[in-house]
Amino acid sequence: MDLDRHDFELDSLIESIKSNDNRLIALQIPEGLKMQALEMMDSIEDNTGAKVVLAADPCYGACDLVHNKMQMMGVELVAHMGHSQMNIDSGMPTHFINVTYDGDPDIAPALPILHSHRELAKSRLHQEIDVSNEEDAKDMFLDAVGRVAPLEDAKLGLVGSIQHLHLIFDYKKKLENAGFQVEVPVGGARLTFPGQVLGCNYSGDDPKIGHYLFLGSGDFHPIGLVLHTGKPLTMLDPYTGGATELSLARVERILRQRFGLIMSIQDAKTYAILIGEKPGQMRRTLAMRMKKLLEKHGKKGYLLALEHISPELIDFYPVDAYVNTACPRIAIDDSVRYDKPLVTPYELEVALGEKKWENGYQFDEIP
Repeated sequence: MDLDRHDFELDSLIESIKSNDNRLIALQIPEGLKMQALEMMDSIEDNTGAKVVLAADPCYGACDLVHNKMQMMGVELVAHMGHSQMNIDSGMPTHFINVTYDGDPDIAPALPILHSHRELAKSRLHQEIDVSNEEDAKDMFLDAVGRVAPLEDAKLGLVGSIQHLHLIFDYKKKLENAGFQVEVPVGGARLTFPGQVLGCNYSGDDPKIGHYLFLGSGDFHPIGLVLHTGKPLTMLDPYTGGATELSLARVERILRQRFGLIMSIQDAKTYAILIGEKPGQMRRTLAMRMKKLLEKHGKKGYLLALEHISPELIDFYPVDAYVNTACPRIAIDDSVRYDKPLVTPYELEVALGEKKWENGYQFDEIP
């Protein structure tokens, strides 16, 4: 990652500190940018009268706020970098800095994949889904992305991660000039900008969108988007300029792994239901619903509240399985790290017979 090509908007932050005469501020930075933290702290302290505390714990998103701890230290302002503001009451003054990257990759490497995905979307327009035969329905679902929900059009949905959203409408024009009908989705209250996707929210999806282009790096957002929508996806990486597709084979591997976890908890009697203590991940109502559902089926659920969820903090509890109601990526990304099955609320409902896998996998979202 070329950090010199990122805009950390320090001038704007420094002006805000000066205008409010802040004396103690906190800097919260995602993991990939922390190597620049001390340099940023020097710059802020050299240009203001403020002292800076680095919130050095891991930070995974705008849902992961440290405000209660910082208030106890006497911090007057939190500068939260690398994420956009969510629909969360932070409880204290917060300066959100998106951190943008000036990469401007050519769309040419993505075009062959986009053309093939558009043809695939066109072939599935108004497709009927027959789930009367359970085995055929399961094969249909595992056989190809794009078959979970009927499409109304084959438009290209253009989305990206926060560092690259300033480019989104420039790329819309480029793709339209290349012959694509392009839609920039607008999501719900958790999403700040058009075209934005999070690892926990894909509310901008629309039946008129037949396939996607993701502008960004990493694959968690693309995996979640494909599992949520069932639509083909191309990835264009601004850091490398390369284009790849989220292959069907990989999606099938993920789905088979998830189905294996569902099967592995069929005989489980006791569960730890994990509640995230982070402000944007605390789904207490959902956790309580899972506890009642387990009781309905003669099983036991224990509510465990944690700020950071990791194997070393829970694997010693004498339960058969875990149900995650905190950040959705914990169950998808990290399940192999745990000694016992770690499932999502939807997967628990399938295991208990409350929902049918064959009707389409439901990716866990936080609205």
